[in-house]
This record gives sequence, C-alpha cells and structure tokens, in this order.
Amino acid sequence: MNDSPRPALRRIVLALNGAPTDRLVVSYAASLGKPAKAELVALHVVEIDWTLPLDGSVSGLTEEAQRVLDIAEADAEHLGVRLEPVLLKARNVGAAIVDEAASQEADLLVLGLPYRKKFGGDFVMGSTVPYVFKNAPCTVWVVREPMPQEGA
Repeated sequence: MNDSPRPALRRIVLALNGAPTDRLVVSYAASLGKPAKAELVALHVVEIDWTLPLDGSVSGLTEEAQRVLDIAEADAEHLGVRLEPVLLKARNVGAAIVDEAASQEADLLVLGLPYRKKFGGDFVMGSTVPYVFKNAPCTVWVVREPMPQEGA
C-alpha cells in the first residue's frame, strides 16, 4: 500500500458522451471533487465530419449536446456540487478532450465508457479512450458501465 499523500484536486474535467455512463461520471467526479472543493467542468464534444465546415450550423447536434450538459448539471446539483458546462465542436473527440483538459489545467479527467460488443462478441473500446490515455496531460479515470445481464 502506498502511503504517499493523495494529489490535490483543483479541477476535474468530465468528458460526457450522452450515454448512460454520464450519470456515473458525474457521480464519481462529484464524490471526489466535493470534499476537495474542486471545480468540475463538464465537457461534451460534438464531432463534425471532415466534409462539413467546423463553424457551420449543426443545430440538431448542438441541441442534443446541450441536453446532455443540462442533465449533467441537474445531476450535479442534486449531488450538491456545481459544474461548468462546456460545449465544443471538433473534428476529433479524443483530441478535443485532451486539449480541453490541458487548457483547463485539469488534475483529473473522467470519461465514461459504454459496454459495447462488436459483431463476434468482442468488447470494443473505440478510439477515443485509447487516444486520451496516450495523450492526456493529467490523471485519467475511465468509468465503464456494468456488463449487461445475460437474458436481460
């Protein structure tokens, strides 16, 4: 067991993806951040296809993204913490998350990972989480949702 002191948490960035794991991410970040009085920053990235202009209108996507952030704010308030919502448009979600964590000088970055299987039954992590693991400037926690129950 390591007896070194825990690092101070001043700012926690929560990367939300609109999946059920968002509630877990907010809950874990709140439980860590509240005692430390850390700032919580909820980030949702709208990925813009390379064929579209980055500053173009994507109102349907941004409305959904705003809904994700609104739910996170309500969940945080229910848990007794405040979080700052940040909505970004980017070509690459992983790079946007890493850049925002760096610009926010985050001490911790928390992401949700839905439990997904591809055809053939293998668990799939996607490309965002490995990118963040490799490039984030701070500690990274990934909250994976529980495996679905067989027959459920």
